[in-house]
Amino acid sequence: MVTLDGQPVTAAELAPLALTNVGHFTSMRVGEDGTIRGLSLHMERLVRDCKAVWGADLDAALVRDHVRQGLEGQDGPRVVRVTVFDPKVEIGHLTEAGEPHVLVSVRGAGGIPPEPLRVMSVAYERDLPEVKHVGLFGALRARRTAQLAGYGDALFVGRDGLVSEGVTWNVAFVDGDGTVVWPQAPVLPGVTMALLRQHAPHRVATVTLEQAKGMRAAFATNTGIGVRAIAAIDETELPVDHPVLRRLGETYLSIPGESP
Repeated sequence: MVTLDGQPVTAAELAPLALTNVGHFTSMRVGEDGTIRGLSLHMERLVRDCKAVWGADLDAALVRDHVRQGLEGQDGPRVVRVTVFDPKVEIGHLTEAGEPHVLVSVRGAGGIPPEPLRVMSVAYERDLPEVKHVGLFGALRARRTAQLAGYGDALFVGRDGLVSEGVTWNVAFVDGDGTVVWPQAPVLPGVTMALLRQHAPHRVATVTLEQAKGMRAAFATNTGIGVRAIAAIDETELPVDHPVLRRLGETYLSIPGESP
């Protein structure tokens, strides 16, 4: 079921989101026990992005209420997405919008971790990368380009030649010393990335595409996949069984979740 402010949503209420496509969201993986890793960070993201997109305050406690309601009667691992948008928004009068509403949708979740990912480097930079907004056309076009070429997904490289992130995930690498390296670039501040930074040693540095291909290992992270090994960047194969990847995966799964 999909709800808007706790009530079943209508097609008319969804039309502005589909046709104007202005809003922001977060997606959260709900475990078997009904808890969510990094829930507080997800709420902080929604509040922060609501101020950036709508110039408005968002009641995080109310959002949690809507999430709890959306999860009632749902069994097994699932992903709950919270989208914040204004049903009154019009493409020609965007300054008149600013009363955000909360759309909650729930779907099943796959296993963690999924199989290793093969990625293709694509020149792309997201608009306003620090906000998890609904403007996904460019990113999804990059994904389609990569998949048509036989890869699983796209890895973004900016005009400066630096690696930044993936289509819907952050990326990190393991260098020759076994240190986790997160790219220094304009990226979405991912919740899974933040949790791993809190619990595992790391450094942040610029990473060129050539350097990325020369790393000992690479992995993708987001709430739905946890720590997912990257098996190849373009034609360069990377090991998927590096002990650091295994340790990171175990670390992530050991982080306790929070109840909505």
